[in-house]
Amino acid sequence: MNGDTFRAKKGLEGVIFDETAISEVIPERQTLLYRGYPVADLAEHCRFEEVAYLLLHGELPDTTAIKVFTEFERHHRAIDEGTLAVLRSAPAGHHPMDSLRTAVSFLSMTEPFSGAEDPPGLLRKSILFYAKLPTIVAADYRIRQGKNPIPPQSDLSAAENFFLMCFEQVPHPDLVKALDASLTLYAEHGFNASSFTARVVASSLSDLGSAITAAIGSLKGPLHGGANEAVMEMLAEIGTPDRARDWVLKALAERRKIMGFGHRVYRLGDSRVPTMKIYRDRVAEATGDSRWIAISHIVEQTVHDEKGIPANLDFPAGPTYALLGFDIPMFTPIFAMARVTGWCAHVMEQLSGNRIVRPLSTYIGPEERRVIPLEHRSS
Repeated sequence: MNGDTFRAKKGLEGVIFDETAISEVIPERQTLLYRGYPVADLAEHCRFEEVAYLLLHGELPDTTAIKVFTEFERHHRAIDEGTLAVLRSAPAGHHPMDSLRTAVSFLSMTEPFSGAEDPPGLLRKSILFYAKLPTIVAADYRIRQGKNPIPPQSDLSAAENFFLMCFEQVPHPDLVKALDASLTLYAEHGFNASSFTARVVASSLSDLGSAITAAIGSLKGPLHGGANEAVMEMLAEIGTPDRARDWVLKALAERRKIMGFGHRVYRLGDSRVPTMKIYRDRVAEATGDSRWIAISHIVEQTVHDEKGIPANLDFPAGPTYALLGFDIPMFTPIFAMARVTGWCAHVMEQLSGNRIVRPLSTYIGPEERRVIPLEHRSS
């Protein structure tokens, strides 16, 4: 194919792949909408359960609908012994995203995920993944700590239950709300790398479990979901506020990437950042630990002064999760707990008018040439 006619778009930048009714990023207004609702309003006024319902069903639930939805989700939070055995058998030193990816792949073969993948079947399996991923993440955390997993409880909200499964207790409501809001902010974001991955897998008419497993693999990368971990590792390396400005200046001089800044879509700023900062600061006040906030302020101001690049959601989310008590390797799995709702919504939308994803490429290799038998090739 003539390369002069077809110019490659690296990273598909600027390429419109398909239509979607799930979310809309409006960069010039620094706005993100889920099914038409501003995400900041959803984070403030809705529990994550309502947002999950919205993404999977298309509308916010009324009191009857949310009761049915949450009862089904809470009844199916537990994971089977086989999945727990997979988590326990993971080698020491592995990343929790590897555990999550492997456990989801195994889980998708179990009886609850059997049956047709018609629209009702896909919706049922989507809610099962939404219900069970937090249990997997919490169980893996406990196992890595040398502790026994704590079974999920059916009388707690999603955020409360996750805290209980990790730490054996539910913290102050302000801390629960901060986690809940972060799940809403992370739940969906257009045709990002992992959601696009899920759609590509689904487009071949593979199963939902394969699409979610592939999406988890995509999310693991430090240029996608792993960025929130890298932010906290950066803040920990800086250590104290008095070192922050010089650290950033040195990193910029060495052309190192400052994690948590810039975004492919947002040029003026990430619409989710102001809301996440509010909850980050509330958690810092509630815990009495302002060190990471002080460092963050200096880092953000220095990057702005030197490069004019705004922060993205990962920048305030990283220290928020640390202040909530989660170890750094858990940050991306928590992201996955939220984003699975968006992934499932994208798979269902993809399959509603499916066409297999099969892009073209511009060939830049050698021109056509003759094969020389081995005995005649010169050494």
